[in-house]
Amino acid sequence: MNTQIKFITAEEAVKVIKSGDHVHLSSVASAPQCLIKAMCARGENNELHDVHIHHLHTEGPAPYADPKFEGVFQLDSFFVGSNVRKVTQSGYADYIPIFLSETQRLYRSGAVPCDVAMIQVSEPDKHGYVSLGTSVDATLAAVETAKTVIAVVNKYVPRSFGDAIIPMSKIDMFVHDDTPLIEAPFSEPNETELKIGKYCAELIEDGATLQMGIGAIPNAVLSQLKGHKNLGIHTEMFADGVLPLVRAGVINGEAKNIDKGLMVSTFLMGSKEVYDFIDDNPGVLMKDVGYTNDPYIIAKNDRVTAINSALQVDLTGQVCADSLGTKFWSGVGGQIDFVYGASLSKGGKAIIAMPSITNKGVSKIVDTLLPGAGVVTTRNHIHWFVTENGAVDLYGKSLQERARLLISVAHPSAQEELDRAAFERYGSHHHYIKSYMGK
Repeated sequence: MNTQIKFITAEEAVKVIKSGDHVHLSSVASAPQCLIKAMCARGENNELHDVHIHHLHTEGPAPYADPKFEGVFQLDSFFVGSNVRKVTQSGYADYIPIFLSETQRLYRSGAVPCDVAMIQVSEPDKHGYVSLGTSVDATLAAVETAKTVIAVVNKYVPRSFGDAIIPMSKIDMFVHDDTPLIEAPFSEPNETELKIGKYCAELIEDGATLQMGIGAIPNAVLSQLKGHKNLGIHTEMFADGVLPLVRAGVINGEAKNIDKGLMVSTFLMGSKEVYDFIDDNPGVLMKDVGYTNDPYIIAKNDRVTAINSALQVDLTGQVCADSLGTKFWSGVGGQIDFVYGASLSKGGKAIIAMPSITNKGVSKIVDTLLPGAGVVTTRNHIHWFVTENGAVDLYGKSLQERARLLISVAHPSAQEELDRAAFERYGSHHHYIKSYMGK
């Protein structure tokens, strides 16, 4: 540990926060828990009011969002994670709808002020640099624009490269806390997810550059790619599923036009194995979210294949991915950044993949979205759509043809009702609809 740093306690550091301030927290596994705890203690002592908290998704507790802090802390997140979902839905916390690519611009443009950035960094190297480790995203922009930057130096934060490397001179206060980073468990795909993974994998060509998130469907896709060659990664995040493919030489980035041979991401969420993998690894570039999620940068690579999920899709191809009716479930995230980027890429494929029904047996392919549901990917943006029943390409297809294709991959239990809805919507005059009714 570098002794030149003057460490102070978390309690001392958070004294810089004033009532009315806007505070940024670094995201996902990098949320600085000791600072959060100290800040909330000040809130409990009635020392603060009207402090605005901003972050993307964070792992671990989010005590500042507790209803008891109403009037003390106001969470306006850029993404609704599971730890703040209930309080956001009940109105105690709020959400700023924003493309993930533009979260950094909120700070850089001044649309959202940043008074205090609370971040977590690696131990400093001999040149006086630290690394943001597992989360660059909008945190770099917060560091650049904040009046005060408080950094927790933690030996468990990996020393990742790219935009993650920042000079210690950018930091005003240092706190020491060696708490291991929160890990996200690997989701084992079930039979339905494995079928979806197989259909998606069939669409991925050798030499493709991949974007996919965390969870059972991405893991199912990755598990089917062992026979592929020269795959690349340009994504907003990756997790454990990519590691076996890197070790096997399947993911090598050799076919990429930009950042050739390198894996590009803006944040990570996975096990300690993933965090160890990026530590001191020049093959991984952790970049500003304004770079990773810029559709025009994404499109510079050929055969970009972006796989994203949805909560509901209607018969015209509108994709709801952020809300269940009027209740916010997650956020816009990077879906449209990558759907658009992949569709602009030479030979690229934008894929929306989801099970055809919920665990309760309700069809996720619907005639019309629930009232109040948000359209994240519009009917103009959608290309490939995949369920466990197959893959269909909706690009360039008319509304009636789309309805036919979507119904063909819906769950058998929902097809008759969807047929009827399509018939009512479009009438019997069109041969696509007639072909349903004559089945």
